Amino acid sequence: MANPWTGEAEVRIDGAPHACKLTLGALAELEAGLGEGSLIDLIRRFESGAFSSRDVMAVIVAGLRGGGWRGTSADLMSADIAGGPVGAAQLAATLLARAFAPPP
Repeated sequence: MANPWTGEAEVRIDGAPHACKLTLGALAELEAGLGEGSLIDLIRRFESGAFSSRDVMAVIVAGLRGGGWRGTSADLMSADIAGGPVGAAQLAATLLARAFAPPP
């Protein structure tokens, strides 16, 4: 079970639960994968609703990798992510919010 107080979230992929967390290493990998722009640009896109499916996939893959998963985005291309595209976007937004929220 994911611990939201430590920045974790859970996603079900093909019915199996996986922990996600945007660790510093996962964030660095995410930023490198963005090509252009920064994490702040990515967060702004999510806040304004102007994010792309590529953004969503990149955040989820980074979160999964931060949770210990060793796959790639190619492994998720035909996977069933719980909640479909809307659930995936909500998960990505949750991961970003938890990674950058001040401690309670």
